[in-house]
Amino acid sequence: MKPSLLLYIHGFNSSPFSHKANVMKAYCEQHRPDIKVVVPKLPCFPQLAAQHLADIVAQYKDDFQIGLVGSSLGGYMSMWLNQQFGFKAVVVNPAVKPYELLADFLGEQTNPYTNETYILESKHIDELKALDTPNINNVADFWLLQQEGDEVLDYRQAVAKFSGAKQTVEQGGNHSFIDFERYPQQIIEFLEL
Repeated sequence: MKPSLLLYIHGFNSSPFSHKANVMKAYCEQHRPDIKVVVPKLPCFPQLAAQHLADIVAQYKDDFQIGLVGSSLGGYMSMWLNQQFGFKAVVVNPAVKPYELLADFLGEQTNPYTNETYILESKHIDELKALDTPNINNVADFWLLQQEGDEVLDYRQAVAKFSGAKQTVEQGGNHSFIDFERYPQQIIEFLEL
């Protein structure tokens, strides 16, 4: 049996230092040190981010059983990786149509974690559209963790997108997913790592 690898994919204007990434790393360090945890710093632009993720997968897929955790835009990227490779994924308050949302963010951006500044252009919205997965091939591969109080994304889009998948939809909360600390063990079990 292959060793396990957890690939955590952060969201838009986030970083490997995000709270949920740290929760997953800390849980694995304490309870499942056999799991290799990879939390890449993704490029700001969608096509580069997708290529970076594909390169990581290429590096590890032959030797590791890979499971995904994707938050927000990372959830969108998790859907794309699932389409390519069939990995199981837990998506947390995922962006379902980020190309619609991010159209309002064109122009200069500053990542609050890294202080990196960059220009988001309409071509980057097109890059996001190119990564869309209109249909999920196997809903059993996904577990949706969603809070209805998400102030950034319309939670109903994710509930509809992942119809038939395992879903945990909580009242209240926010986009960061309050009390995420309740879930690492169940996430690892779902991903079969």
